[in-house]
Amino acid sequence: MGIRLLSVMTNVRQILKLQRDVPRGHLAVYVGDIETRKRFVVPISYLNHPSFQDLLKQAEEEFGFDHPMGGLTIPCKENIFVDLTSRLGAS
Repeated sequence: MGIRLLSVMTNVRQILKLQRDVPRGHLAVYVGDIETRKRFVVPISYLNHPSFQDLLKQAEEEFGFDHPMGGLTIPCKENIFVDLTSRLGAS
């Protein structure tokens, strides 16, 4: 019991360390394939946009709820993601 609690606490500390640089009202996502995956921080308001929801559906189909990076991983090319988020940010 004590060893399991220690490993859970270690995982929680790692997650909290990653979240420190994510401002309130934002979330971190990983974009790209395994070799070129890059981390982006986006406003949570993007979750309401149909185009972003399409990306989330792709992520669900590819990864389910088991994301290898420990965070939300979106399986699309970086330039497509940047283009989409630029358009969402301008609207």
